[in-house]
Amino acid sequence: MTGLSAFNKFTSDLKEDGYLMPVLFVGHGSPMNGIEDNEFSRHWTKMAQEIPTPKAVLVVSAHWFSKGTKITAMDFPQTIHDFGGFPQALFDVQYPAPGNPALARETVALLQSAHVELDHDWGLDHGTWTIVRHMYPGADIPVLQLSIDYTKGPQYHFDLAKELYALRKKGVLIMGSGNMVHNLRMVAWDKLNQDAYGYDWALQLNTKFKELIAGGDYTNLIHYDRLGPEARLAIPTPEHYLPLLYTLGLKGEKDAVSFFNDKAVAGSLTMTSVKLG
Repeated sequence: MTGLSAFNKFTSDLKEDGYLMPVLFVGHGSPMNGIEDNEFSRHWTKMAQEIPTPKAVLVVSAHWFSKGTKITAMDFPQTIHDFGGFPQALFDVQYPAPGNPALARETVALLQSAHVELDHDWGLDHGTWTIVRHMYPGADIPVLQLSIDYTKGPQYHFDLAKELYALRKKGVLIMGSGNMVHNLRMVAWDKLNQDAYGYDWALQLNTKFKELIAGGDYTNLIHYDRLGPEARLAIPTPEHYLPLLYTLGLKGEKDAVSFFNDKAVAGSLTMTSVKLG
């Protein structure tokens, strides 16, 4: 394709395909996973090889927590380095994937229960690019982000996700990016390099989450505050958990459920990820 006009013509009218794109929830963990060749990043690469090549990727990232719902609508979103204290090599990364303003507008039209703002200021934060650059290193697939409205509760986000279902029919890969268990205050830094180290409560709740997801018991996942003291430790704040509900809200009747990168890190984090379809 030559030039922006050709690109816009190519992407402006996504048609329904004969298949449903799968939906992912990805535990993104440390930003360093964005540049490291490790078991997590290798599985992200493998996942991209196993699923159909998407026409676009739409990510609900834990790191875009906003008042109201927004969607990136620029032609070329910036790469956001929203972290500190990491090696310069991580800050040097650029992921120059295009956006897709037409798809952004179509998504706004689908989300009838929310007033969605077309955003031209955000970009791709590390909840997105650290994963997608391993999946699609050519940066040749449009990538958009949908923000999480921090004024709304879990049920709202689960229900809102359902309105995005039509995009699965049009070859759009929708991905929630966060961590099921995410308590940075309790990270065991001395166990950071110990394989699969998790506190008992983190492992117990991670197992419970998987049982509920596999069994389709989304009511308890939406009302996670009812799951006891382990849930309060695992989810001290909701932003890393809510992307999971966006993924689950998009499940179809025939979608198979599978898990990958199912491992604890540093005691109080889990990388457990979900594929639907």
